[in-house]
Amino acid sequence: MTIQMEKHIKIIARNKKATYDYFIEEKIECGIVLAGTEVKSLRQGKVSIKESYADIVDGEVFVYQMNITPYEMGNIHNQDPVRPRKLLLHKRQIRRLIGLKQRQGYTLVPLTIYFSNNRVKLELALAKGKKMHDKRHAVAKQDAKRRMERAIRR
Repeated sequence: MTIQMEKHIKIIARNKKATYDYFIEEKIECGIVLAGTEVKSLRQGKVSIKESYADIVDGEVFVYQMNITPYEMGNIHNQDPVRPRKLLLHKRQIRRLIGLKQRQGYTLVPLTIYFSNNRVKLELALAKGKKMHDKRHAVAKQDAKRRMERAIRR
């Protein structure tokens, strides 16, 4: 007999610009190593992942430039807001990412940070950078979609 746990997900922050700047090839859910005051700050929604990126160093994955504002009630236990934070992945997932990232033009970009059953999770994407004409095409596509929706409503 298996017990299914209901997944309670509360989204903290999204990187909306990532889908504009990159072609998303694959998404991976991973855990993140945080201090206690950082988790309290996340519960208040004080995080920015717009400029953040991930990289593999010595067989471990780290996220850089993720800004978690220091907890107001914390004192000496507050951490540096933009320090590198380790991501928790299985060894086979890391090896696979190393192989995929070695292909030209691929990078690891955080898409979403959220609580899943009271644990902080980060959705990491293997992405390839878009050229300027690709971005223009995406904007034109969005505009056409908006125009169609407006016409349907009228």
